Amino acid sequence: MKILASVRIALGALRVNKLRSALTMLGIIIGVAAVIAMVAVGSGATARIAEQIRSIGSNVIIVLPGSITSGGIRLGQSAAVTLTEDDSRAVAVECPAVELTASSVRGTKQVVFGNNNWSTVIQGTVPEYLEIRDFSVSSGRPFTWQDVDATTKVALVGRTVVDNLFGQTDPVGQIIRIKNVPFTVLGVLSAKGQSPMGQDQDDIIMIPISTAKKKVLGVSQANARSVGTILVQARSPMQMKEAEEQITALLRQRHRLQPTQEDDFNVRNLSEVFAAQEASAQVMSILLGAIASVSLVVGGIGIMNIMLVSVTERTREIGLRLAVGARTRDILAQFLVEAVTLSLIGGLIGIAFGLGVSVMISYFAKWSTLISGSAILMAFAFSAMIGVFFGYYPARKAAFLDPIEALRYE
Repeated sequence: MKILASVRIALGALRVNKLRSALTMLGIIIGVAAVIAMVAVGSGATARIAEQIRSIGSNVIIVLPGSITSGGIRLGQSAAVTLTEDDSRAVAVECPAVELTASSVRGTKQVVFGNNNWSTVIQGTVPEYLEIRDFSVSSGRPFTWQDVDATTKVALVGRTVVDNLFGQTDPVGQIIRIKNVPFTVLGVLSAKGQSPMGQDQDDIIMIPISTAKKKVLGVSQANARSVGTILVQARSPMQMKEAEEQITALLRQRHRLQPTQEDDFNVRNLSEVFAAQEASAQVMSILLGAIASVSLVVGGIGIMNIMLVSVTERTREIGLRLAVGARTRDILAQFLVEAVTLSLIGGLIGIAFGLGVSVMISYFAKWSTLISGSAILMAFAFSAMIGVFFGYYPARKAAFLDPIEALRYE
């Protein structure tokens, strides 16, 4: 009952000076709104990176051709043919920590369907590529090793290609022309969105690697079995490092590299790269929240300032209450409740503003935002603690006033 009475008295005192109360709450409102909006932006960025990491596939290692030195001239990465389809198969067979491998070649070509044409990435690969990259076929079917062995002219098209080339027409079974070579569309790939590097993963056409080499992209004169990349899937996340070491050792052996020679290939653990990006986004989210919390502290200082003014203005009232029997803790509770009430009302309004700002950031700036219940509860609880912390000193000052001196105050 006493707490309810204190709340009623606090609300009455706040209504007496509505403008002052509103301006006092403004700092808390801005602080809570900023915390919620900034944490939403940071969490959205983290979630977006996590989604992009999942779109790459699980436990993925990529092997790229490396730099070599020829005649005193050092050729850069991918400048020479150093990886082959045989390397890919050897890694799959001879590395115990490896689950799957997929060799691939790629290039950009103009694709024609009817009166429409579209420039897109042509990926020549093998069936395992779909499993490693976690690609699925939304309609139709994927190509098989029989298609690879037979150099079949079949294709899987990405969602962006479908939208720009086929419109409302069902692509499955249609004939498209890549470099004037007719291909039958076997299926449509499910949408993957952007990669962590910002590339559209749906702007792609996949065909058997043998067909890509012989009919579309051509083969290397130095080695017809050469490939642009080898994609590797480790058996588990715990075996990623082990798989890297086994791949490196095997390829050095196959390429007859001496201990003093540098690798003519590059092994990249994509999980480590993307995990570092995700950790950076999480740190940025915490940093944004911490910066926004500063405005909550500023709002708390404003509450302390106004409460001290209120204590001074109501000195005679406090003295009268003490004179008629009010205890120190009653006065303390009264002013503490006022401070907390200011903070909580400001916190509730700030939550509404924060949610609105998060939605507007997502809509107008096209940034991914993620509003979490924990962030809302944290901001609300923090605003309540601000009220207690910064309201305690004015409340204590009021509670320990000398009744006689207070009654004489003018």
